Amino acid sequence: MEIKLKINSDLIGASASTLCTIHCLATPFLFLASTCTKTCCSGAPTWWLWIDYAFLLISFFAVYRSTKTTTKSWIKPTLWLAWTALFAFIFLEQNTELHLSNYYKYTAASLLAIVHIYNLKYCQCKTDNCCTNHG
Repeated sequence: MEIKLKINSDLIGASASTLCTIHCLATPFLFLASTCTKTCCSGAPTWWLWIDYAFLLISFFAVYRSTKTTTKSWIKPTLWLAWTALFAFIFLEQNTELHLSNYYKYTAASLLAIVHIYNLKYCQCKTDNCCTNHG
């Protein structure tokens, strides 16, 4: 007897993107309180910043898997565009002096979650081999 465990990449991707957005929204509030009590450190600790990359890694694999199983051709480039934008905004913010508005990250993460949810609801294969014909 073979038990087949299916992990829905769109559900994981939408969850990771939503949690990433919450993480990004919470950061200023959490560390504003910390800054007010300590004058030596005004930035987020390194471990908190690495959570961004954990979400990106999870999202990467979710996007990769979702693009293999979607039935709509426009979903593939949209997922990759949203993921690439999110990666770029996080990378630029953490590794350069360029300070973009947080709304760029929020928009990219929200788009990623929305497209995953749309794909989950409207673009799933009904059989195991339906997506093999969609390049």
